[in-house]
Amino acid sequence: VQLQASGGGLVQAGGSLRLSCAASLRIFSSYDMGWFRQAPEKEREFVAAINWRGSSVDYADSVKGRFYISRDNAKNTAYLQMNNLKPEDTAVYYCAARWAAAWENHGRPDTYTYWGQGTQVTVSS
Repeated sequence: VQLQASGGGLVQAGGSLRLSCAASLRIFSSYDMGWFRQAPEKEREFVAAINWRGSSVDYADSVKGRFYISRDNAKNTAYLQMNNLKPEDTAVYYCAARWAAAWENHGRPDTYTYWGQGTQVTVSS
């Protein structure tokens, strides 16, 4: 099983990036997908999650109204559209997958089974 995250880069504050997470999961549509990030010397934190059929989404308070998570089950891919980026969004972003589970735990990284390699997002002021 592989999760391949891409789309990171260097952008100025106020700019946008779209991250993609391509999954080799056999039944992608049965997995909840999450995005997490980790800044230097900080713990990994929840960013956004979408349930297996795309009917439920959630965001960290720090990104609400700026980031949007989506998925295309036909393409085995999840996305994170990031708008109005701020310097504090600078981090390595990871996508993660778990077999559809209790939604109330979607923000906990230990509930995710598979992880991508991470993609660097750097926002300059």
